[in-house]
Amino acid sequence: MLSAELKAQIQGAYTRFLEAKGHKPRYGQRLMIAEVAKGLGGIRCDDEGHREGEPAVVAVEAGTGTGKTVAYSLAAIPAAKAAGKRLVIATATVALQEQIVHKDLPDLLRNSGLSFSFALAKGRGRYLCLSKLDALLQEGQAQSATAQLFADEGFRIDVDERSQKLFNSMIERLAGNRWDGDRDAWPEAVDDEDWARLTTDHSQCTNRHCPNFQQCAFYKAREGMTKVDVIVTNHDMVLADLALGGGAVLPDPRETLYVFDEGHHLPDKAIGHFAHYTRLRATADWLAQIDKNLSKLLAQHPMPGELGRLVEQVPELARELRSQQQFMFGACEELADFRAGEDMEGRERPRHRFPAGVVPEHLREMGIELKKGFAKLTDLFTRLAELLKQAMDGEAGVGIASHQAEEWYPLFGSLLSRAQGNWDLWLAFTAEDPEDSPPMARWLTLADSGALFDIEVNASPILAAETLRRNLWNVAYGALVTSATLTALNSFERFRMRAGLPRSAVTAVVPSPFMHADAGVLRVPDLKADPRDAAAHTAAIIRELPNLVDGERGSLVLFASRKQMQEVFDGLPRDWRKRVLIQGNLSKQETLNKHKSRVDDGEASVLFGLASFAEGVDLPGAYCEHVVIAKIPFAVPDDPVEAALSEWIEARGGNPFMEIAVPDASLRLVQACGRLLRTEEDRGIITLLDRRVVTQRYGKAILNALPPFRREIA
Repeated sequence: MLSAELKAQIQGAYTRFLEAKGHKPRYGQRLMIAEVAKGLGGIRCDDEGHREGEPAVVAVEAGTGTGKTVAYSLAAIPAAKAAGKRLVIATATVALQEQIVHKDLPDLLRNSGLSFSFALAKGRGRYLCLSKLDALLQEGQAQSATAQLFADEGFRIDVDERSQKLFNSMIERLAGNRWDGDRDAWPEAVDDEDWARLTTDHSQCTNRHCPNFQQCAFYKAREGMTKVDVIVTNHDMVLADLALGGGAVLPDPRETLYVFDEGHHLPDKAIGHFAHYTRLRATADWLAQIDKNLSKLLAQHPMPGELGRLVEQVPELARELRSQQQFMFGACEELADFRAGEDMEGRERPRHRFPAGVVPEHLREMGIELKKGFAKLTDLFTRLAELLKQAMDGEAGVGIASHQAEEWYPLFGSLLSRAQGNWDLWLAFTAEDPEDSPPMARWLTLADSGALFDIEVNASPILAAETLRRNLWNVAYGALVTSATLTALNSFERFRMRAGLPRSAVTAVVPSPFMHADAGVLRVPDLKADPRDAAAHTAAIIRELPNLVDGERGSLVLFASRKQMQEVFDGLPRDWRKRVLIQGNLSKQETLNKHKSRVDDGEASVLFGLASFAEGVDLPGAYCEHVVIAKIPFAVPDDPVEAALSEWIEARGGNPFMEIAVPDASLRLVQACGRLLRTEEDRGIITLLDRRVVTQRYGKAILNALPPFRREIA
């Protein structure tokens, strides 16, 4: 039960914030504050402050313009502080993360009267590793000789003049306290290739054994996080922390209130986090390198005792595994009937999926042998890493000096991480799925590998529900999930199924302040072409599009496939094509900047985009006066995870089209329509070139789930 004191504090903070900003209260924002305060401010605890009873989870869909960040922060920050817990706000995109840290929370701190501290939590890969920088600047010394053997593991030590200048500049700024080692705080953009040489991951990091530990940018930032009330991070970091049992990098989940903004991404993020893959040819080449490199290392550094015995076992095991990899490659190549297909971004990915996740027995037997081999390799590298830690601690009898162990540890840590990744894949690929649970999706993908092709072996969960239930909802002190698109077909059922929301979860929809009926029109013209007839539909779009967007300053045309997008572009009159910017020719940000620049200069500009332009793209005012949607965005039927999920639902007597395809398409269509109105002043048109919303039985449900624009249906 929400206490009167906490309720008064939240209401007072909201009143002060509105007065300071000169704003009027928004109905949807007030409702959201109330829902979050009730759900997270009234959690029952035992004497030790641990949550009692059912999981405390609130899911709130709040339309664009509601002011979600202000709403949940005003309620959740006082609720967390009153309960003696930390608040972790996780987003799906860097853009929102930065907005919350640099704009929204400072604004609240200035204007609400609330007292709280906050920090941004980033992964280790965003921070400089001083030891790596030292090694690069001491090029040619003895300690680099071993790293040269492992160049393929990312330990290149050659430094050209341009890199030397960059690295020296970094050392100078660090020494002068003018930089803290955070990639995002460096004044210029750093190439990914350069940065990869300067950062590390948990498998390579020697932690307290590192001579630069006290100055480590990552650990300094992590130490700072232990002292703040609010931590802003991303979904991936929360999931990584939970996978380690919780409390490894972020606070203990039992002592944490979570807010998942852009929460509709959470189930897919969780699936991706527990998916595994390996490339057969590339891994065979890597195993050959291990054989060669460790044989050289043994020749250069005779190793006594247990360390030597362990290292000596690796080359032979690597040769054995390489041979098995090659047999597996041949078997997969013979079996696979690779068929081309597009994902939602229009990329061609030839795949061979195993129906119901069932791998042929001969392939499974080969996979089990690979699993056993990689288990042995992982065990060897784990034991070697432990011995190197002992040597770094100065323990006698390891047979290697501490400075040598410190140099070798990142190399063997990297090898361990890759061996573990392969073991995880073969474990998932060959596992027998429990009867009452969804199966793993298992498939092969044809991949480029330089001049040769490679075969990628994949295994992925098809639902994240059980993982999220077990690791997050049941463990956390409390959690809020929010987004502009949590419902599909006006129901939370899709999200409940995919995210595994507990039965006790409270769900609510709060209205957007936009007056959709006054601000926009939804048109469904009759093109006299069925979208299922791709050629006729494309020809009709080519014929009608120039007239449809005539007179608009900025337009966005969204396609469900790259093939159709390219064919429409190629079919348009040459002069008209000059106003079109097509996704993929430049980076996404460059494309959007060029579009805005054209509109600012008074030119008409038309963006052609795929799924990533239908969500998270902010084009207010004249930048987007017309959104044209080529067709209802049904998922590509050959997506292996979605296909396996559909198969499982059908096997259980369900209707995958109505339970999966239609709700998913509805949600994507709502997201696409969300590109039109970004502020309360915006006005415009949405044109849907797909009359199935009128002619098909499921169409009415999709139509009624769209924002309440005025409708003009031919």
